[in-house]
Amino acid sequence: MSTPPAPSFRSYIKRGKPVAQTSGASDFLRLNDQISSLLPAVRRRLHLQRECQRLMPRMFEYAEVLQLQDGQLTVAVPNAALAARLKQNLPTLQNGLLEGGWQINAIKIKVQVTSKVEKEAPPKQIAMSDSALRAFASLEQTLDPHPQNAGLRDALARLLSRHRKD
Repeated sequence: MSTPPAPSFRSYIKRGKPVAQTSGASDFLRLNDQISSLLPAVRRRLHLQRECQRLMPRMFEYAEVLQLQDGQLTVAVPNAALAARLKQNLPTLQNGLLEGGWQINAIKIKVQVTSKVEKEAPPKQIAMSDSALRAFASLEQTLDPHPQNAGLRDALARLLSRHRKD
């Protein structure tokens, strides 16, 4: 299949005047300038989010820093229960942020219910050695076929199937 020929210079000229073909490029550059002006604010918010997570890791597992404007920090939480717990710990959070150099005069909590709060499954951190796998396989094979051992045999079979290296 052949590619179509590239348009000639003449196809861009209409009645002796060049047709504006740079609107896409200029729009992109204008958008890029707008985005680059937002970058410091985004970096500041992410830095503040990390600082809050460092101070209260359990609370900020689901909470999110929305904005910091005029010394007022706005934090979003997914439910009222977390909002109540965070509200009890606001003095600790505010003092920790002040010690970290953040000028926070007030903290506002917004409950923003999301459709589904889902915690990411942590990656598998344990890898069994070959000798451990052989020991479990041997145990599975040498267990008495008694009904009381059925659950243990099933558990060993599942464990071995998950950890076998293909």
